[in-house]
This record gives sequence, C-alpha cells and structure tokens, in this order.
Amino acid sequence: MTNDRSPILKLSNVCKTYELKGQQAVQALQSVDLALYPGECLGIVGQSGSGKSSLAKCVTQLEQVTSGEIWYHGQEITRLKGERLRQMRKQIQMVFQEPAAIFNPRMKVGMFIGEPLLNYKMMKRQAAAQETRRLLERVGLSAMDADKYPHELSGGQQQRAVIARSIGLRPEIILFDEATSALDVSIQQQVLDLLMELRRETGVSSIFISHDLAVVQQVSDRIAVMHQGRVVEVVDSAKLTSSANHPYTRSLMSSALSLRELKGEMQKRERIEVLAGSR
Repeated sequence: MTNDRSPILKLSNVCKTYELKGQQAVQALQSVDLALYPGECLGIVGQSGSGKSSLAKCVTQLEQVTSGEIWYHGQEITRLKGERLRQMRKQIQMVFQEPAAIFNPRMKVGMFIGEPLLNYKMMKRQAAAQETRRLLERVGLSAMDADKYPHELSGGQQQRAVIARSIGLRPEIILFDEATSALDVSIQQQVLDLLMELRRETGVSSIFISHDLAVVQQVSDRIAVMHQGRVVEVVDSAKLTSSANHPYTRSLMSSALSLRELKGEMQKRERIEVLAGSR
C-alpha cells in the first residue's frame, strides 16, 4: 500500500483520558497519529488495555476525544453533533466483538438489517426487504434467515448478519473491533475470508482491531502496534518480520507464532472429529 494519496481518515495527536470518580484518571490514548488510505485495511494490534477499542470509539464518535483532531476527507469530525454526526456514522460503520449484544431479541434478522436503509431513507420498505435478502445471501446466509430471530442463529451467523447490516449502508470505512475473537477457529476463518472478499469487491477502507497479530497480519496492508495508549510502530504487513523494530512488536510476533501453531493443531483436531463423526 503506497501512501501517495490523501488519507480518507486521519488522527492527529489524539488523546483520551477517562476521569474515574475517586480514582486516578486513566489515559487510554496518548498522542495517537494515524492515517487510513482509500481501499486500505489498517490493522491495529495490542494487548487488552492498550487503547485499541478506545481509539475505535473515538473515530466513530461513541466517545469524545480529550484533545487532538480526527479528520475525514479533510473535514474535522472530532465534535460533530446532530444531523452531521448522524450522516457521518452512515459513512463510518463499526462491527463489534459480541454480535448478540447488538440485536434487539424481539426484532427479526431481516428487520435488523433493513432498518438502517429505512432510517436513512435510502429506499422504500419493499425495496429494503429485497435488499435485505440480497445482503444476507451476500454474506453467506440464506434469504430465509430474514424471518428468524437472533437466537436462532449461531454466533458466526450473527456476526455475518451484523456485517450485512453494516455494508448495506455502503459506508466508506468499516471498523472491526475484535470482530472475530469470540468465534471458533473455523468460523473465525470463514468470517475473515468474507471480509477480504468484500474488500476486494467493494474497495471499502477498513480498520481491523485485534489482540491476535497473526489474524491482523492476514487481513491488513499495514499494522499499527499499540502499547499503553500509544502507537509504538506502524509496519507493512508483508514486511512485518524484517521491518518490525520495537521490542513490544517483537514480543507480539513471538506470541503469534505459538498461537498459529496452536490454531493449526486445533483445526487438525476439528477435521479429525468431523471425519470420525461422518463414519
């Protein structure tokens, strides 16, 4: 990924401090500078508490930055309100870690996916229903799943439905905050394959956040490594082994190798169990 184009999203000296009553303030983000380019997938990796999710929430304005600026297409969006904020959220979508927490348990899957299309007046109800079925099939589900309730879907299916809802608005940027970490290994890979396929087809820019360096490297063009609220290093995914210099990045790489071996063993066992069950 070359950086000879203007960034679609830019963070400049972003800081986020949480004031806790009766406790010492927590600095979740400290002087973060990042850029996301059109069509790029920027990976963000770091251990729990490194500031990854706080960064995502600041970008989507679910949290207000304490200081610094966030720019989208050259327009500062740090403190948007009202209709301007609503329209910005149409262009910058977010997929969270726990899909079950996003659903209204009384709302059928089809309505969950089609609701934003109606709210943003993108199409009429009948057209939205047709688009919903198309989106379900696009993410590997069945059009008949539109009539199901969330609890009738597996975790992987729920996450696919959440992705369908997000891409239905045709956003320019999607943030994936630990979007596969709660899934089984085999289902996780299916969702990752889906994300990469959607990116190839739509050209959507994305930020993929995870504590798993091996997963981030698989889907990203560049990787921003976060530690204690700071971006300590940004490296090209393809050159990670040769280009990473920071000691924390090196420690993550060592952990990723062992995790990759563990996942390989788990996948091998799953295949054996499937073959044994088919006999």
